[in-house]
Amino acid sequence: MIAAKLTSFFVIVNFGSLILLSFLSLANPLKANQTANRLLGVFFLLWASFWADEISFFVYHVELNQKWQLCLRGLQYFTPIMFYIIVVLYSKPGFKFKTEILPHFIPPVGYIILLYYFNKSQSDTINYALVILMLSQSLLYTTASYFRIRKHQKVVLLYSSQTSEIDLSWLEKIVKGLLIIVIIIIFYNIIFSLKQLNLIMNVISLIGIFYIAFHALKQKEIYPFKGAAIEEIISLGEEPKNGETKKKIVTDEELVILKSQLTQFMLIQKPYLDPDLNLVKLAELFGTSAHKLSYIINTGFNLNFFNFINKHRVEEAKLLLLSPKTNEYSILGVAFESGFNSKSAFNTTFKKFTNQTPSDFKKSSSTL
Repeated sequence: MIAAKLTSFFVIVNFGSLILLSFLSLANPLKANQTANRLLGVFFLLWASFWADEISFFVYHVELNQKWQLCLRGLQYFTPIMFYIIVVLYSKPGFKFKTEILPHFIPPVGYIILLYYFNKSQSDTINYALVILMLSQSLLYTTASYFRIRKHQKVVLLYSSQTSEIDLSWLEKIVKGLLIIVIIIIFYNIIFSLKQLNLIMNVISLIGIFYIAFHALKQKEIYPFKGAAIEEIISLGEEPKNGETKKKIVTDEELVILKSQLTQFMLIQKPYLDPDLNLVKLAELFGTSAHKLSYIINTGFNLNFFNFINKHRVEEAKLLLLSPKTNEYSILGVAFESGFNSKSAFNTTFKKFTNQTPSDFKKSSSTL
């Protein structure tokens, strides 16, 4: 009796939490990644619908009729593809729903047709098969979302000097959380067949919802650009089509000149001291396009934008650490003075380029 009441409680909390999370995503108080967040709100509504039949029974003591169950289950089959589209929009806000996205809707439409024709039979075998199809689709698209995020994390290195808030690490954590939930549900259905979620599963689901909410509400604007700048930045990460080679933006002779000019510009102007420096900002300061500047850095220096800027920051930090004038600076102070926005980013990047932490570098230099 107590277990049944606790189960009812957690069902209501799960459902209510997702409705609230949906409202927050749709309202988007942070005003970040607006299109993706609106769809994320719809995704949370679809997720909440998995508890709708239980909510109806617990609150109104009435089970949803067959028509409503059919409608809900039909919509639920779109949940995994909806989440994948959301991930695509976070990583590529200019994404257009062209014909290549249509094949992704074939499985859920197929599931709905099967559901419509076989639901009347109430066959456990058919229902079990539909559940397995749903969970398989969830596993497939959640995995695809993970690899999409990993690709994005490489792209941000091409245009940003700080990646901690825009590399979709928060969304990667959500994907991992969803993967764990899907895998647990798959094993639960294998063991317990079509029984309703028990108390333990509802508690696990609630923990997953809170975990996802925590990370979803921490997001920042991923592409702080407007108009054509977004398209230009996104195009940097696109691979050449089959058979095509990467085009030269400038001639080899011009590249040598531009490389020398950029080196002098970085030494004299020190734009890397701006912690919010990105490719678009530097291109404006240098008087060229983002695409051309990216080519100069990638081809001329054999570095991506992230490493190009942070290499200069590390050199600046080394000078500060060695200077008697900055002995009173803390490691955090040196980090800020050299253009980093956090101590952890400073330590990680400094060690990457010098194989030493800033503290070790200072100690070893002082003993020479």
